[in-house]
Amino acid sequence: MTDRAVRRRRQALFLFFFLPGIALSSWVTRTPDVRDQLGLSTGQMGLVLFGLSVGSMIGILCSGRFVSRFGTRPVIALGTLLIIVGTAVIGAGSAVPSASLVAVGLCLFGAGMGGGEVAVNVDGADVERITGTAVLPTLHGCFSLGTVIGGSAGMAATAADVPVSWHLAVVALVATGILVHAMRAVPVGIGISAAPSTPAPGPGPDPGPDPARRPGPQVWKDRKLLLIGAIVLAMALAEGAANDWLPLLMVDGHGLDAAMGSLVYVGFAAAMTLGRFSGTYFLGRFGRAAVVRASAVSGAVGLLLVIFSDNALVAATAVLFWGLGASLGFPVALSAAGDSGPDQTARVSLVAIIGYVAFLVGPPALGFLGDHYGLRSAMVVVLMFVASAILIAPAADTRGRATATADAPHPAPPSANPAGQHREDRS
Repeated sequence: MTDRAVRRRRQALFLFFFLPGIALSSWVTRTPDVRDQLGLSTGQMGLVLFGLSVGSMIGILCSGRFVSRFGTRPVIALGTLLIIVGTAVIGAGSAVPSASLVAVGLCLFGAGMGGGEVAVNVDGADVERITGTAVLPTLHGCFSLGTVIGGSAGMAATAADVPVSWHLAVVALVATGILVHAMRAVPVGIGISAAPSTPAPGPGPDPGPDPARRPGPQVWKDRKLLLIGAIVLAMALAEGAANDWLPLLMVDGHGLDAAMGSLVYVGFAAAMTLGRFSGTYFLGRFGRAAVVRASAVSGAVGLLLVIFSDNALVAATAVLFWGLGASLGFPVALSAAGDSGPDQTARVSLVAIIGYVAFLVGPPALGFLGDHYGLRSAMVVVLMFVASAILIAPAADTRGRATATADAPHPAPPSANPAGQHREDRS
């Protein structure tokens, strides 16, 4: 693959992370309006969000097999199409209004996110292998950038009383254009058993994907990989909880109006974006384990203040710490998973599945807790998971395994890498 083709492929992946960010934040910023239009309680809203969980599980459980059989390209295309259709159906359900139709739309949306985004992460990990640079943090940064732009547009639409159905119809139209443009740059055969990725030049064994070996017992028995999965679970839950509940949390838990609740969510998304785009620098300087630990501490502090402070300004400011803390755990752990041993596709797929289960399936369950104890109290569960990531952060340091399975095209000598970091931790 030529350098130009790799650049076009990476840019296409940027768009495939950017698109679901716009779509998801557009829905999230309108959740107070949708809830009011449907006349639902917090618990009933959790039931509607359960459609997202069902779709997500379907997409997640099918993604690994589909990528192994068909490659990442068709799975990305189908997943993105489902996100677009789901967004349009959610808008239609809010216009009727019909809670069932909104739940169906969320189911389609979740299937697209759960299936398509796993495939995009596998493709992104393959680009990391080819280029020898950290790509996943920036790719996930594009998702967060999409949430900032989508959230800002959603906040403006809320303030201007634009109907939810019109707003989401425009989002679906824009997303369709992005899909058509970006799909042409994604190569066929990545992740498919009949056409594994081209091995990188250089000495040593090739740790690239061997999709004939799907995630099976040998992967589940890898204790290091499971600890990495636990980090992803905690940090993805922190991100997903904000994406599903933060506007309502600020409205119901801290007395803000819907527009201000959306503004706080945009602040969270902006903090996520800043953390992910600056992540490569900090990874190169301090390494994965230190970055994950600092991220978990920041997230825990932010959640602690949001939950227990009665001052709305303090809580809104603490959301920035929450966003910074949640920004790097998911992409850094995915890089660590791909670097933790042979069969990169299986390892990245497994950890991505764990992450998307937490990101898409975990937050709706918080609605049932919120109905009984309030959303602020429900977030204590998220706080406990994030705090646990502080203790298991060293699992993200896979330098020992990277040495055994080095695949960089031009490995740097120790003197050129005084921090001793693996290639994916450098800028």
